[in-house]
Amino acid sequence: TGFLGFLQWPDISQWSNPAVYTAAVTIAAVASLETLLNLEAIDKLDPQQRTSPPSRELLAQGIGNVTAGLIGGLPITSVIVRSSVNINAGAQTKLAATIHGVLLLVSVAFLPVWLNLIPLSCLAAILLVTGVKLVSPALVKQMWNEGRYQFVPFALTVVAIVLSDLLIGVLIGLAVSMSFILHSNMRRPIRRFVEKHLGGDVLHIDLADQVGFLNRAALSKVLAEVPRSGHVLLDAQNTDYIDPDMLDLIRDFTEQTGPARGVEVSLLGFRSEYQFNDQIQYVDYSTRELQTALTPQQVLQILKDGHERFRTGRRLTRDLGRQVRAMAGGQHPLAVVLGCIDSRAPAELIFDLGVGDIFSIRIAGNVISRKVLGSAEYGCAVAGAKLILVMGHTRCGAVATAVNLIGSTRTAAETTGCQHLDHIVHEIQQSADPVTSRGVEERPAAEKESLINAVACRNVLRVVERMRDQSRTLDGLVRERRIAIVGAMYDVVTGEIEFLADDGMNHMLPPEQV
Repeated sequence: TGFLGFLQWPDISQWSNPAVYTAAVTIAAVASLETLLNLEAIDKLDPQQRTSPPSRELLAQGIGNVTAGLIGGLPITSVIVRSSVNINAGAQTKLAATIHGVLLLVSVAFLPVWLNLIPLSCLAAILLVTGVKLVSPALVKQMWNEGRYQFVPFALTVVAIVLSDLLIGVLIGLAVSMSFILHSNMRRPIRRFVEKHLGGDVLHIDLADQVGFLNRAALSKVLAEVPRSGHVLLDAQNTDYIDPDMLDLIRDFTEQTGPARGVEVSLLGFRSEYQFNDQIQYVDYSTRELQTALTPQQVLQILKDGHERFRTGRRLTRDLGRQVRAMAGGQHPLAVVLGCIDSRAPAELIFDLGVGDIFSIRIAGNVISRKVLGSAEYGCAVAGAKLILVMGHTRCGAVATAVNLIGSTRTAAETTGCQHLDHIVHEIQQSADPVTSRGVEERPAAEKESLINAVACRNVLRVVERMRDQSRTLDGLVRERRIAIVGAMYDVVTGEIEFLADDGMNHMLPPEQV
């Protein structure tokens, strides 16, 4: 009878009392938010990293609260303390939670006297110990190492929860985090850097994912600093939202301010509802005018700059579709690149080039032949390329095969099963020392790799020299200073290029540096 005395039916006469509905909505909102927060925390504590369905959890909680209200009980919500105790005790299935609930019901129904004999200080100590176990020193250290923008909101949230309650503490933490986000947005709302395109320098302005009215002053300042007759690219590819006030600023600069100052404005990645079409106005592909104006030295510098962008991960922004359409009427390549067929050495990517910028000749071991010479002659004498780059690479399979077969009685066809590989192997072996290369397979891996890379390097220099010796066309173009022939080695491990020889530029690296 003592337990049944706790059961009370609701007072139906209070249906018309507005305070009932206000309290109900408040309790539902607070309890739901607290449950969702605890649910996420418990999922992170789960050793199996399972995901609990929040909708099912809220439905169960709603049914429980309706039932509790009908029999005179208090509202219920998910609590991280009991859940964490369950996990720490080794619970793995829903049966543990069910038994946990049954034990609580039995204790309240049949052992209320004994429960009341437990001192509140003991219960507080249990809660304190359980809470301390939830705090991971590794997490606190991680937050500290990530800087003040992570640690300060974390610490203030913890303090607020301890001094108030979970809901108020989380709301305070959210407010602090929002203030840090807004402060960061105002300090660095945009990212800008200069891109060196074929047609000249372009100021690339990369807009943030959220561009609000607070960013107006920063963007206005950046646009005002664009020099007259300059070029600016506004990139919104990663932007989710742009404030209407910011759109007006961009539209005004694109249509009025920029043209009045002679500034060309390119737009990229704006969503359709903003009514900004993609328009790239700078030259990002090789044209006849550009090809004619450049010297071999300038083309070589373009390749070096492109490789530096590739190496540092700052590749240029290109509209490849626009380049395809522009190249449909004709091509005006800047260089001819003779490289190996190795899949790790794609010239267009290594030099950060676009469609139509180079002629790419690829053959195993980057060896020379009449067909290769004919392709190079056409690229320079007819298509107008200003540079020939012979690019070898480290850890070359063709070079390794050629070196391994030195002194062997077997042919490349017998060793590899490749019927037409002997010509390539023979060409590469001309760059190897028969004495030092014998027995290379028996040497340590590091020594073997160093020897193979040295042969690959000498092979590049030999091809550079033979191009002029075997082609009167290329030799004449070099003598007239219309082209240059350059050697280079690409390291497939580091992604870096070492330029070996510039034939036609009046300088050659000494042999000891090769």
